[in-house]
Amino acid sequence: MEIPEWLNIILRSVFLVIFLFLLTKWLGKKQLSQLSFFEYVAGITMGSIAAELSTGLEQNMLPGIYSLLVWTGIPFLAGLLALKSKRIRNFIEGQEIVVIKNGKIQEDNLAKEKYTVEELLHLLRKKNAFNIADVEFAVLEANGDLNVMLKKEKQPVTPKDLQMNVAPEKVPETVILEGKIMDSGLTASGLTREWLDVELKKLNVALDNVYIGQVDPFGQLVVDIYDDKIQIPQPQDRPMLLSALKKCCADLEKFALATDDEKARKMYDQNAKKLKEMIRKSEHLLQ
Repeated sequence: MEIPEWLNIILRSVFLVIFLFLLTKWLGKKQLSQLSFFEYVAGITMGSIAAELSTGLEQNMLPGIYSLLVWTGIPFLAGLLALKSKRIRNFIEGQEIVVIKNGKIQEDNLAKEKYTVEELLHLLRKKNAFNIADVEFAVLEANGDLNVMLKKEKQPVTPKDLQMNVAPEKVPETVILEGKIMDSGLTASGLTREWLDVELKKLNVALDNVYIGQVDPFGQLVVDIYDDKIQIPQPQDRPMLLSALKKCCADLEKFALATDDEKARKMYDQNAKKLKEMIRKSEHLLQ
């Protein structure tokens, strides 16, 4: 019994999809942006061969399979050689090159990589670098990515620059997903369903109306609901704590000015300074 043409195409295509998947798994797990020129060309050719084999019903599949094996084997062997020799690796995969140094474009390097100034400016803008003079170094990687290091005075200020101690960041845990409670997220956060129920009541939100709910690094519940017309009140615990601390500091300073007792005045003044320093270090966390 002769197989219908449409079924033959489907069967050949399914076979080739599985076969190509196995071949690419054999080659490795590089992301598309990390493919060498060799691997990129091989991938295009392998896809073209597979497409031709899928619909070329009058052709024997065996020569095409041999061709796919060759186009897979050569990049595989080239990858093994690249692991053994840096010279071969640089030839096959390319190497990074400096295109900006001390705020100056390296014209020869840029021309060598066949990049125009407009293309360089485009890549710089993607890195939020709009002024060439602000760039200390810009390196064009072998995969075409541009990595930029701004001059020291142009880099964003960090808590370390301000000599501020900050708590380590925690990954937000998802505790509600599409109206369902995620017990794994609650356990990872050290929280319970009872706590979640209380927090939902504070927000005046029903569980089945929550598309996603997460516990942020500060232990507060943040939700996104299905009905976007409903305004969710922002958590006020931290701002209220900051306000209370500032009021305590102001009260201590007022007591220091109001008392005639020298010993009490020094005590109020010292504690006011300690509290003020604590507020300074934690204000960015409580705002």
